[in-house]
This record gives sequence, structure tokens and C-alpha cells, in this order.
Amino acid sequence: MKLIVQIPALNEEETLAEAIAAIPRKIAGVTSVEVLVIDDGSTDKTVEVARQAGADHVLQMSSHVGLARSFLSGIEECLALGADIIVNTDADNQYCADDIPALIAPVIERRAQIVVGARPITEIESFSPIKKALQRLGSWVVRLASGTDIPDAPSGFRAYGRDAAARLCVVNTYTYTLETIIQAGRKRIPMTSVPVRVNTVTRPSRLFTGIRQYITRSIKTILRVFVIYAPLRFFLTLAAIFALPGIAGIGRFLFYYVTDGGAGHIQSLVLSGVLLAMATILFAVGILADLIAANRSLLEDIRARELLRGPIRAPHAKSVIRPVEFADAS
Repeated sequence: MKLIVQIPALNEEETLAEAIAAIPRKIAGVTSVEVLVIDDGSTDKTVEVARQAGADHVLQMSSHVGLARSFLSGIEECLALGADIIVNTDADNQYCADDIPALIAPVIERRAQIVVGARPITEIESFSPIKKALQRLGSWVVRLASGTDIPDAPSGFRAYGRDAAARLCVVNTYTYTLETIIQAGRKRIPMTSVPVRVNTVTRPSRLFTGIRQYITRSIKTILRVFVIYAPLRFFLTLAAIFALPGIAGIGRFLFYYVTDGGAGHIQSLVLSGVLLAMATILFAVGILADLIAANRSLLEDIRARELLRGPIRAPHAKSVIRPVEFADAS
């Protein structure tokens, strides 16, 4: 059984070597452990550091494409390299690599296809009380939207079985963490969570510049993914919001029409007609969106089968550098 640990990196020359060195190379139940570094258009010596630190593979993106695209390109590259299990971790060495055996254990034991490492949020000193509260709130919203029970949804320390990895298709350009959980929940991919440890934070997050941006982007991501993977439910809910007051308005007009002829209450009838028209449009949009979602699901299944069959290189990837075999040629 082959395990590949992928590390998305953007200008991480200071911490990448430490993150690679911490990865255990011998794990019970695994025949080989390899490291893939995804260079997301770094302008420093990230690629050189990765090669010198012992990365087995380096995937260079042609330009900076963002964390979500880098993550998905790394997944596709790991599948092309024949990985049976894929572990994703951060280049800043935030997560304790010694917990990788515990992280992949549910996949090896066939208890789950996706395992998310749950950080001790309340014990992390670098997280402010506001950030801790937002982490809990965000995880609760994701659990509600996905129908899963993952306590630390934003965690990037994860393990994926080969089949589950092939079925993931990230459309968001900001981050993959929330989207993949909601997507997996809608696709009924078995997921679980295990407690993991964290190392001392050496730098602030580069994904967002402040709490407001984090909240805004997270809300947009959750809403977008929910619309994509549960469109009928989303638009029927909106249709109901418009239809219920419209029906109530018609009922009010009929009441006055029966009692006093309805004189002076024609405005409520007009407003109710507008609301019901909006509800009808939203209902029709929901039906069309549901049909599109069914079509997209078929395309994702085809993509998954193609990924499992053979190598498919990510369109953003410029080159793959294998320092051991091709160090001189590169």
C-alpha cells in the first residue's frame, strides 16, 4: 500500500524542510511513503529546498493558482503516481506529522475513506477567542450543510483513500477544506475524524488578512457549494419564503372579499401575485438547477473513472521534478 504525503507550498523556503523532515517514512500497514510538494508559483527557493530536503516529487504550477487549485492538482498527481492513500498537510509544519499513522488508520481499516484531523482548538494559544468561536461556528454550519459530524472542518490535515480522492472535484478557488467536506457528505463518502496535535505556529495564515475576510469568504464558499450540490432544496426554500406570504395575502384578500366585497384591498392581491410569480420562477430555476446537478454528477463520475485508470496531469502543472532520478536533467 502506497502513501503519498502532499504539501501545497507558496514561498515556504523557511519551514518546508522542517515539515518534510518530520514526515515518518516507515508506517505499519504501508509499504512505501513518498512526499509530493506542490509549488504554487513560488518566487523564493521553495523548489530547491523541497529537493534538498528529500521530497520524492515536486509538482510546479505554471503560475500562482491558489490553495484550492494546488490541492486538487496535487490529488490528481498523487493518483497518477499510484497512491493508495493521500495525506494532505501544510508546508508551515503546523500539524504534527507523528500523527499521520493515526490519521490513516481508519482508511487502512476500511472504516472511512476521508479522515480529518481535529485540532485541539480550545488549547491553541495563537488562536484568539473570536477565532476559536468562529472555528466552532463554521464547523457547525458545515456539519449542518453536509450532514456529517466533523468537529474541525477548516483543518487541512487529512487522509484520503484512492477512490474518495478521485471523486473530489473542487470548484472554489479560495480553499478546499469546507467544500470537500460538504461535497463528500452529499456524495455519501464515509468520513470520520481523529484528534491530532499541532506544532507552534511560526507565522499567521496567508489565506485571509482578517476575521472579516475569513467570515465573508467562508459564507460565500458554504452557500456556493450548497447551491451546487443541493440546488433543488436551496431554491425550493427560497420559493417557499416568497410563496407563503403570497398565499397569506391572497387569503387576506378573499376574507375581505367575502365580508365586504374586497374594496380597498386590491393592493394585497397585486403584491401576492408578484410574490407567487417570484416563487414560481424560483421553483422552475430549482428544477433546472437540479437537472444540471444530475448532469454534473455524471461528469464527475466519468472524471473519477478516468483518474483511477491512468495518469492525468493537471492543466495548471508546468513540470514534475523527481530529484532522485532526474536531478541532473532538470
